[in-house]
Amino acid sequence: MGTAGDRTRNAASAERRADIVAAARELYEEQGLSKTSVQDITNRVGVTRSLFYHYFPDKDAVTSAVLDDYVADFIEATHHWNAQRRPGDIESALASVVRLMRLGVFERDAFRRSLASRENASLYIDFVNRVADRIASYIVETTVRDYRALHEIRIEHVYETFYVLILGIVGYLRTHPDVSDEVLKDLIAQTLHMDRGNARPSG
Repeated sequence: MGTAGDRTRNAASAERRADIVAAARELYEEQGLSKTSVQDITNRVGVTRSLFYHYFPDKDAVTSAVLDDYVADFIEATHHWNAQRRPGDIESALASVVRLMRLGVFERDAFRRSLASRENASLYIDFVNRVADRIASYIVETTVRDYRALHEIRIEHVYETFYVLILGIVGYLRTHPDVSDEVLKDLIAQTLHMDRGNARPSG
């Protein structure tokens, strides 16, 4: 184990790194990815370029850290959704998860818009894959475990199914933003072989 001084230095180093990531995220949200330079980031934090490069080899590396921040936000929102679920109430869970997906896809800051542009297509794919991996893992460890206590799980390859479902819903929402919640709930329920039973609204 390190000394108290080592722990203090490590904590200060982690805090400085977090400050750089936070500044990059703020700038990306304000003016977009392509219009933000390393110099902009160092100016915002008040550090030298050499200190920036001590923590990150290049802008791509800090951008990756910002993506991890966004993924963490999505995980936190999913955790809140999971905590609010009522056991056995499939319809309510479907409605709330659709709202969560819409919010996650349609954040209107400059960074999200720039992520969706052609020039950043590979970065966007990386981001969505990270979201799908983390959310699918979280749901398998929590929601699926709770669901299994009350219902039969009628899918195989549970993690993989959720991963593909998340990618599909996100992609579909981006290209079909006016799709109704009912269609999305049907897609989720059908993919997961969930019985919505009599809870579905008529008409």
